[in-house]
Amino acid sequence: MTTRTTQSIVRFQTAFLLPDFVEPQPPGDYQVDRDEELIEGLSWIAWKRVGTFIHLPAIGVRTAIRQLVPIDPAQIDAVTEKENQR
Repeated sequence: MTTRTTQSIVRFQTAFLLPDFVEPQPPGDYQVDRDEELIEGLSWIAWKRVGTFIHLPAIGVRTAIRQLVPIDPAQIDAVTEKENQR
């Protein structure tokens, strides 16, 4: 199975809380990875999202512990859209 990961940077100007998080995350730039698998057997190229992950803490924060946390893509999209409306 062919897979790919698309990386993007999401900027939050204020603290944010995703539904599955215990504590709000501070403002900053966060890397978000979207993993996709190629859908085979079609006459065109198509990808299916199989996972979305956010890197914690924010980019530029120095810490000994870094996490790659799975998130619901609809939740990060909603939080990002809310942030863009500010």
